[in-house]
Amino acid sequence: MKLNFKKIIVGTTVVSTIITSTVLPTFASTTSHKVINGDTLWKISQKYNVSLNDIYNVNPKYKSNPSIHPGEIIQIPSSGIKSYTVQKDDTLWIISNKFGVNLNELLRVNNLKPGQYIYPGQKLNIPTTTNPSVTYKNHVVTKGDDMWKISIKYGVPFNELLKLNGISENHVLNIGDNIKIPVYSIPVKPTPGSQYGELLDWWTEAQYVVPIGRTFKVIDFYTGKSWNMKRTIGANHSDTEPVTSKDAAIMKEVWGGIYSWNTRPVIVEIDNRRIAASASSMPHDIQYITNNNFNGHSDIHFLNSTRHKDGLKNESHQNDVLIAAGKK
Repeated sequence: MKLNFKKIIVGTTVVSTIITSTVLPTFASTTSHKVINGDTLWKISQKYNVSLNDIYNVNPKYKSNPSIHPGEIIQIPSSGIKSYTVQKDDTLWIISNKFGVNLNELLRVNNLKPGQYIYPGQKLNIPTTTNPSVTYKNHVVTKGDDMWKISIKYGVPFNELLKLNGISENHVLNIGDNIKIPVYSIPVKPTPGSQYGELLDWWTEAQYVVPIGRTFKVIDFYTGKSWNMKRTIGANHSDTEPVTSKDAAIMKEVWGGIYSWNTRPVIVEIDNRRIAASASSMPHDIQYITNNNFNGHSDIHFLNSTRHKDGLKNESHQNDVLIAAGKK
């Protein structure tokens, strides 16, 4: 097959870099960081305003074992545009999903048009994401699927999935149907210090980082005590349940030996990210986990999340979210 090399036009900006991998991105430049006491890879990523994945990409040995020790040298990638070498079977859509960037932005920084041919070995610029973006893929319905199961599988709110596909709640799926699935990329935000969490808006960011069905660690901001929770339901905020009776006991201890509606600033730790949040501990209403000595679920709020009963913000929760984010 004859390759068409007439795609580079006058005015195209080419990033000069040494490609050390045919799959992972490389960076225009790196700096060195010497590990000191108390450092973690997450703290280092926050200090230099880069993602953990980018640190792993230029320091691949830490992917399997993220432990670091004082005196070690960590390479820090630049926060600018990355360069990527096109692989066999790559398409622009596949690449945009691989790096969680908007397809139109990928086209723009490479002076490409939608559907334009790319070839193995071609160098593309990958833009750094600073705002949430969304791309889409298809799910082919198989036996036993329903829209709720599909929403849980992909971590997408149920009603959003219905609206996106133009179907009602009682719509019957057929094997082979194609369901459009949004794929959100939520960039890591810097924090004022390692003790604080990212301040993520519930509606555009946090609900996709902490989707229904996920288990995560909750850390009390004031005491540092932690326990495990699972988001089992909830649209306006996260309805969560302690995973075990031990987790429930720690919760009760944090609130002074009782379950309470009083709010406390907390950090939600999930996928090596720390998110600013606020929690109450009172069990109420629907329950999914039945062997945890906790009769119901409790509430965790994030920035701009609201109450289910009236769609209004709870000011106490919102104040504690800001405390956990270092904004108060």
